[in-house]
Amino acid sequence: MSSTKTAFAKRPARALAASNGALRACVGLFIVGTDTGVGKTYVAARIADELRRRRIKVGVYKPAASGCARQGRRLISTDAIALWEAAGKPGDIERVCPQRFVASLSPHLAAREEQRQIDSNLLRKGLDYWRRRSQIVIVEGAGGLMSPIGDQEYVADLAKAFGFPLIVVAPNKIGTINQTLQTLIAAETYGGGLKVAGIVLNDIYPPGRVPDPSVVSNRLELELRCVPPVVAQLAYGTERFDREVDWLSLARGK
Repeated sequence: MSSTKTAFAKRPARALAASNGALRACVGLFIVGTDTGVGKTYVAARIADELRRRRIKVGVYKPAASGCARQGRRLISTDAIALWEAAGKPGDIERVCPQRFVASLSPHLAAREEQRQIDSNLLRKGLDYWRRRSQIVIVEGAGGLMSPIGDQEYVADLAKAFGFPLIVVAPNKIGTINQTLQTLIAAETYGGGLKVAGIVLNDIYPPGRVPDPSVVSNRLELELRCVPPVVAQLAYGTERFDREVDWLSLARGK
């Protein structure tokens, strides 16, 4: 028997039961974008901040990140730091995003640039650290649902494995209706279906400098066409959503 298995076998049964109970009790939301660069991290951080302000114990997890910056011997994910700070700096920052890469490519391709490989098992098991110590975990995916995260895996595969309802971040710009509907169709059909808790419309243009007339009508069009509701809108540069949302209830499927 390996040392890992031996250590696991020696844990008291009571401790094992408590750990498993904590995993089952924790709920979560999986934040996915309709595309890259839609403000997914900012929206996820604002959700985590609201939960923290309500004194809810929130964990944050980003399974993998590319485009990270070197700081000495370390690779820094600014997305992971933003999530961790918004959640009140819970747990170990290194556990927020355990797989970090330099190149601004899909994580598995960024890993290949460094003669490394994505650890598929760690993508999944890395969540357990946060589930054991949180009431709710906010998970941020990489890009959209069908963004590759391995040679044969997509972000949707992680969402399916975690089982958390999705929050779809849609940028308030022309084309968002098509992209959002495509994301919802993908969620409905992938792997037997992924539950979508709702849509957050994210304003990506500063006030007074909006070159896109669709921003006025996008919300109404989404509300008319999407079955999962538009649960909130986030104005550019603000820290509060335009309405109060019970994120914990959404995570519980209510």
